[in-house]
Amino acid sequence: MRKSIATVSVSGTLPEKLEAVAAAGFDAVEVFENDLIACPLPPEEIRRRAADLGLGIDLYQPLRDFEAVPGDVLRGNLRRAEHTLELMTRLGADTLLVCSNVSPDALPDDALAAEQLHLLAERAAGHGIRIAYEALAWGRHVNEYLHAWRIVRMAGHQGLGVCLDSFHILSRGSDPIGIEAIPGEKVFFLQLADAPRLAMDVLQWSRHYRCFPGQGGFDVTGLVRHVLATGYAGPLSLEVFNDVFRQSDARRTALDAMRSLIALEEALLPSGAPPVVPSGFAFAELATGGSAELPALLSALGFARTGTHRTKPVELWEQGGARVLLNANPATEGTATPEETEPGLVAIGLETPDPAASVKRAETLLAPVLPRERAPRDAPLDAIAAPDGTALFFCRTGHADHPDWTADFPRESPVPDGDVTGIDHVALTQPWQHFDEASLFYRSVLGLRPQESMEVADPYGLLRSRALAGGGTRLVVNIARVVGAHQAPRQHVAFAVRDLRALARRLRAEHPGLLLPIPANYHDHLEARYATDPEIRELGLLYDRDERGEFLHLYTVTAGQVFFELVQRIGGYGGYGAANAAVRLAVQHAERS
Repeated sequence: MRKSIATVSVSGTLPEKLEAVAAAGFDAVEVFENDLIACPLPPEEIRRRAADLGLGIDLYQPLRDFEAVPGDVLRGNLRRAEHTLELMTRLGADTLLVCSNVSPDALPDDALAAEQLHLLAERAAGHGIRIAYEALAWGRHVNEYLHAWRIVRMAGHQGLGVCLDSFHILSRGSDPIGIEAIPGEKVFFLQLADAPRLAMDVLQWSRHYRCFPGQGGFDVTGLVRHVLATGYAGPLSLEVFNDVFRQSDARRTALDAMRSLIALEEALLPSGAPPVVPSGFAFAELATGGSAELPALLSALGFARTGTHRTKPVELWEQGGARVLLNANPATEGTATPEETEPGLVAIGLETPDPAASVKRAETLLAPVLPRERAPRDAPLDAIAAPDGTALFFCRTGHADHPDWTADFPRESPVPDGDVTGIDHVALTQPWQHFDEASLFYRSVLGLRPQESMEVADPYGLLRSRALAGGGTRLVVNIARVVGAHQAPRQHVAFAVRDLRALARRLRAEHPGLLLPIPANYHDHLEARYATDPEIRELGLLYDRDERGEFLHLYTVTAGQVFFELVQRIGGYGGYGAANAAVRLAVQHAERS
């Protein structure tokens, strides 16, 4: 399907936007009026540059506040419209978006609106241009898509059709099934945007919080199915107003936009390859930063070094089913390089039934495959870059039908059977502008199911977090907005434990100071809320519960930029102890200061 995007969806000047959009593989653009007005280049030059980049100009938008107005206002509107039509001829655009009137001058008169839109369509036809009429969700009198269609049908001009916008339809809670009553040849254009579910003024919601399909809470795929059922054969076009995207790198945003359309098209065409959902974690890889902190922490938790890589400065530490790689030089792996002086999480190994299919899907969805140096005997492990730079390796551990990466680590000692049984989840820090990108990435590339994002109070700002899960894999993506240098650590690996009380008792006896101290006020509140037993306070545990089970957890002190969480899920508890995150952040700030 032809893929288009509105220039308002990415940052930069109009020429920069065109270059970013073309580099991402789009077929065409909608040129937003403000982008052209602010551009020093004449329309003919923009047309030429777009053509040189292989881009069509599918739409010019918007012409505002045109229809259903008194005669004296109409005269001025026709003057504006004639200027716009002449400009579009120079630009090479053949469809003009007219959005429903929001002006106080607008009259509640559908017949008048139809008459004036017919007049506009007749003038546009003289320039070889069509008019696509769109119901704004906050339109003064026309704010529903079926109302816009009734006016278009009443106008009865072949050059006049409707523009359907997923945000304007879904934000109002309108049922998109009515779209199928519109003949496909009268759907002149389709604009797509997702959005988080927010209780706020729809205009502000639209102008600041739209996002690409798959990043929000709307059923954009279902809406598109209704549009395609009409026989619509035009482009899928993205129109996203978002404050973060306006400040982000245009090329990266355009790639994210294209990923969203590829995933959407895949959902519409079930013949596409489904996601290869990882079944769990093969390993977490940490850069040591030249420090002995991480080996000391792992040893205290019951891990042992069981092997060293044949050709690289990488150690394998294990306990139960949990594996951690300690890398003294992560740059050799092509992974994200942390601060040289601080330990940090640089890579994750994901168990997958078909590593080759996982990599192929990631490439299809525009995830960069990372170069990796390996010796002839090294296991062939492919890695892709996640949005925050973390390397994701696709592994098939312990299966005769695939090379086993653990063979690169000749066995030095047996794997201890301690309290830790595996990796429960991993939390990754995102740059503030990549939160929505990360959600779409893990949802589309790995097939993980996202939960609603949540916000947690930080003593110096706000932490925004979203969990994604599927196939035995749990990931948490975080961003933090804090003041100045008050940055609490955000990366952590959570280990599953069979008996957290017993482990906490041993750690407090043998390694005092290893665990994060929890304030007495927290336990006072906890006992009042849940009537928990005194041992939870005594051992400094944190506690949560849901309708399916209970959750015990605690945290270690921080080593560089990473810390460990120890968790025990009792029953079918499915969360992450989010109610306790604010306490953890406050204590970590105190620890750092």
